[in-house]
Amino acid sequence: MILGLLAAPFCFPGKSGKLTLFPIKIERMLFLSQSATVYGIDALLLDIEVNLQAVSNPDESAPFTIVGLPDTAVRESRERVRAAISNCGYFFPLQKTTVNLAPADLRKEGASFDLPIALAILGANGDLGIDQLSSTLSVGELSLDGRVRPVRGALSIALKARDEGIKNLFVPEENALEAAVVSGVNVYPIKDLRSASDLAMDLEGGRGTKIPPLRIELNELRARENRYAADFNEVRGQATAKRALEVASAGGHNILFIGPPGSGKTMLAKRLPSILPPLEFEEAIEITKIHSVAGLTGRSGLVAERPFKSPHHTVSQAGLIGGGSIPKPGEVSLAHLGVLFLDELPEFDRSVLEVLRQPMEDKNVTISRAASSLTFPASFTLVASMNPCPCGYFGSSRECTCSPTQIQRYVGKISGPLMDRIDIHIDVPAVKFNELRGKGVPQGDSSETIRKRVVEARERQLSRFKGDGYSNSMMTTKQIREHCALDEESEQLLEKAMLRQGLSARAHDRILKVSRTIADLDASENIQPTHISEAINYRSLDRNYWT
Repeated sequence: MILGLLAAPFCFPGKSGKLTLFPIKIERMLFLSQSATVYGIDALLLDIEVNLQAVSNPDESAPFTIVGLPDTAVRESRERVRAAISNCGYFFPLQKTTVNLAPADLRKEGASFDLPIALAILGANGDLGIDQLSSTLSVGELSLDGRVRPVRGALSIALKARDEGIKNLFVPEENALEAAVVSGVNVYPIKDLRSASDLAMDLEGGRGTKIPPLRIELNELRARENRYAADFNEVRGQATAKRALEVASAGGHNILFIGPPGSGKTMLAKRLPSILPPLEFEEAIEITKIHSVAGLTGRSGLVAERPFKSPHHTVSQAGLIGGGSIPKPGEVSLAHLGVLFLDELPEFDRSVLEVLRQPMEDKNVTISRAASSLTFPASFTLVASMNPCPCGYFGSSRECTCSPTQIQRYVGKISGPLMDRIDIHIDVPAVKFNELRGKGVPQGDSSETIRKRVVEARERQLSRFKGDGYSNSMMTTKQIREHCALDEESEQLLEKAMLRQGLSARAHDRILKVSRTIADLDASENIQPTHISEAINYRSLDRNYWT
């Protein structure tokens, strides 16, 4: 505080009676703190440099300038930081204050730099009594009263701090559990600017602190896994659809449900995450990074369940794939390692659906802008549903009021290339009364029972692909030839299906991949004719069928 007061120029009366300006030398005018910003789903370190310079004219107000390509939110931090410092009982410097965000050629956005800027100003003003914050990285938005608000990307920032060997990390209380998942860095929950400055003086001044860093027990977080509210034994009937979902889960295949309203398409789709294999720790970290950047983690910390995203059919291309001046992840990336459910598929804009083709093949999304190009992971299982016609009752017990032309136009909203990328097309008829009431119909398997079969099938795939993380749906052409050999009877079955349904070469490969998954579920080393037959039945609703 005293150094801050001495930094101001003092005035004394001269011989003429006028006040004469005598600047007092300041012991510390330049201070450095560290922060980070998120680009894509990864963090980049930033240096926050603050310089205090005496004002030549005492009648002028001391300017406060932020440089280094700040956006509007960063420039507005001047008023937040000024008010927070004053309201926390500190003296805001009377000198010209210049804040540089380095490297200067990267665009800075958001309010997460408020806390490190405020700490750097206090350090330059002498309030912290230290030379610099060399081993501490801080992020946080400041309220006018000095409270610290949550930010996005805390997990990515914690990972970057650990990789760069930074010992201490200051994050808002709401983000602390998420950041503390990362071992090797001391995470301190920060409530307000006053507590942050006191902690910084203790840690950087060598005095030590009685406040321990936040530690979490990973086993407690992992205990939340697979606690899905929905279970497959709640679904009455639809044995064929449930079998198709089991196959899709075992091989990572995309699936399309076609059936009348109320047949259970959405109910089935929402239960798919409950039979997917449990998340590995590295997978949970990757999912949490994406959700953290999007601001969806809150106080929950590690995401321990596979995500289920169901965007409305009015979603835009940027909302589905991602976008923005600095690209942010879209729904396909938020569904990474989980399920992307598109209900009423023909109602989506065709141009929006077509952008799905590349991520369905490559398992990632690359968004290019003039200033940057970022890649987001997008390895999801697509589950789509649609009615067989505009009224929804074509082929059901209720009368359909649609003409053949209307039906063709409705189904034609989905392009052939997109349909080819969906491995399984399955009919979901209306549930019969006896099945709905459970009369004389055995209850289906639970999600836990189905998941065990799925995990066993995935383990066979890991062994086949030498632990590369491949699933059957990701097999290349070379791998299909190697692992999907057919006997003569299976060859004939596949040839007839290709000729009868007019299937494409891509559909041919999809049938072989699904057949390989069915064989894995049966613990069969070779693909049998029954496996090919079942896989062909999953293509019976291909586009040429409707024609």
